[in-house]
Amino acid sequence: MNAVVPVIKLNGTHNEFVLVDARSTPLDDPAGFARRVCDRASLGADGLLLVLPSDWADARMRVINADGSEPEMCGNGVRCFARYLDEHDGRGDALIETVAGPIRTHVLERGAEYQISVEMNVPQIGAPHEVAGLRAIPVDVGNPHVVIFVDDLRAIDIAVLGPKIEHDPLYPGGVNVHFARVTGPAALEVVHWERGAGATQACGTGAVACAAAAIATRGLRSPVELRLPGGVLSVAWEPPNRAVMTGNAVRELETTV
Repeated sequence: MNAVVPVIKLNGTHNEFVLVDARSTPLDDPAGFARRVCDRASLGADGLLLVLPSDWADARMRVINADGSEPEMCGNGVRCFARYLDEHDGRGDALIETVAGPIRTHVLERGAEYQISVEMNVPQIGAPHEVAGLRAIPVDVGNPHVVIFVDDLRAIDIAVLGPKIEHDPLYPGGVNVHFARVTGPAALEVVHWERGAGATQACGTGAVACAAAAIATRGLRSPVELRLPGGVLSVAWEPPNRAVMTGNAVRELETTV
């Protein structure tokens, strides 16, 4: 096990991550390290971001959830990753390799709070189906989501419904779960249950899934403003193009563990 690892803690709309530049500090056991540092008794975070070399992109991003599982992509995490590449590598515009495919990021504003736009994947919207007695719209943006539109978010017990739907047999690999309320012609309010992380303050890929589902099935206009527990994200999408998500990236601290 690594003796001392330099880390940076960042957040995107209060979705928290610990970042390790594995180009200079390779980890012996990334999953075990993620479980240890993401524990609230330690630094506390929703996931671990690893910066790795890439054969064709500026860098490769590997994401490991707090439970040690590994998702294909993380929208809030990639903004934090992009901030690191800007500050450390001088890459204001970056091409990032992910399991979900190539992702382009663009730094729009610098400062204590960065603003970054991300060219996400093209949302793929499936046929609505029923799960846990609710109508769910499946959306794939490089990782799997279901979006459930409701009239009252306060009536949703996310701690009960989130894991129940995440682990439903309909989704053998698990699924990210989002409850959304339409609040205007281009506005949503959303709460998230993330596969492998639980209830989080925000989910970037989930925000894209919710906006795409709302544009495609509810007639919302683009860009959609999404109010999440951790803040605000904007998602622009015109089929059949890639979706573009814009949001913040905040650097919290730098230390060793």
